[in-house]
Amino acid sequence: MHSSIPGLGRVMVFLAATLASASLTVAKGWEEEGVQYGQVGTDMTLSCAGAHPSLPVQWRRAGATALPEGSTIRQGTLVLPHASLATAGTYSCHSEDGGLLHTVSLRLGHLPGVPFVSCRASDYENFSCSWTSSVETFLPTRYITTYRKKSLTGEEKRRNKNGHVGPCLQDPSRPGTCTVHGSEFWSSYRLNITEVNPLGSSFRLLDVTMQAIIKPDPPEGLVVEPIPLAPRRLRVSWKYPSSWPKEPHFQLRFRLQYRPVIHCSWSVVETVNLSEVITDAFAGLEHVVQVSAKDFLDAGNWSEWSAEARATPATDLVTTASKETTTDGSQENLAEEPSQAPNPEPINHSDPLEKMAVLVSLGVFAFFILASVLVITTLIWLRVRKHGKDNTKPHNFLVAATHLKALPKAQIL
Repeated sequence: MHSSIPGLGRVMVFLAATLASASLTVAKGWEEEGVQYGQVGTDMTLSCAGAHPSLPVQWRRAGATALPEGSTIRQGTLVLPHASLATAGTYSCHSEDGGLLHTVSLRLGHLPGVPFVSCRASDYENFSCSWTSSVETFLPTRYITTYRKKSLTGEEKRRNKNGHVGPCLQDPSRPGTCTVHGSEFWSSYRLNITEVNPLGSSFRLLDVTMQAIIKPDPPEGLVVEPIPLAPRRLRVSWKYPSSWPKEPHFQLRFRLQYRPVIHCSWSVVETVNLSEVITDAFAGLEHVVQVSAKDFLDAGNWSEWSAEARATPATDLVTTASKETTTDGSQENLAEEPSQAPNPEPINHSDPLEKMAVLVSLGVFAFFILASVLVITTLIWLRVRKHGKDNTKPHNFLVAATHLKALPKAQIL
């Protein structure tokens, strides 16, 4: 218990030092000449640079005929009590003769709030984090994004007692996001997202594991095709997302959802293949199909659904030809002519699950028949055996009786 406290102290000291240095660095970047920042609800004091302390000055506000209500001038400085957002603006001080002495732009806002942060890995080598501010500050804001690996090897601990700390790289083309490159799938990381504005800073620490945040991009190249002469089937194929490297030990599994365009409910199937045949499509109806992906070992979350693809099952040519023949008035003449429709081998439209159910039913039926035959055979055998024992007893009685009859009468008496 006591040994863990120094370690926690080192981490807190390290984070405090990081935030302090970050705040100082960012604050220097906002030292704009002629601009003064302030917090809403506080008293603001504007100084008149270049004015002599003993000489009176006049303050004016650009675009307004009067200063904000409650403002006062004390020894050349302008005091604005309980400043609100409406108090912001450009102020200038002037000498008694109206000469311009100084101009200052007052910008008001709020301290940063703790940002909302979420992280996601679209592959097992990199992960990205995005954030949004929890408070509208009305002030220019910057973010400092770093990470630290939590699970360290012995070598890493010897090289750096605080663990590996690096920047979560921000992309100017994607504001509000940063990326950690070269991450390890089985490791844990602590993200530090610090929001800084001219008034101060606030940060959020977020612990992430790659297995929990993995979420692939949607599969690509979705294609849906009718199968010739199969009015209830559609062939669907797709490709791995380009952002997911195809490695033998990091595979994806997929789920397919489909429905007729005119229906609202989806049918869903799962597969590990890159293609699937829909066997229960509605003949003659256009279907909409989508596919999503997930890590093969069920880590993380399902991807978003892919873009829709649509197709209509092929028309059964044999059925169509027979309908046309039925509706034709000259059926006899058409019957004498050779058929123009192809005569393919019949397609088995039965569902694989139905076949399995039939096989199971036949197996159960055969088992009961075999058991019945065995029971009947056993009963017959027991009956025959019992009958044999009964026949043996009379035979012995007759032998004894014959023996007594043959003895002399005197001996009998």
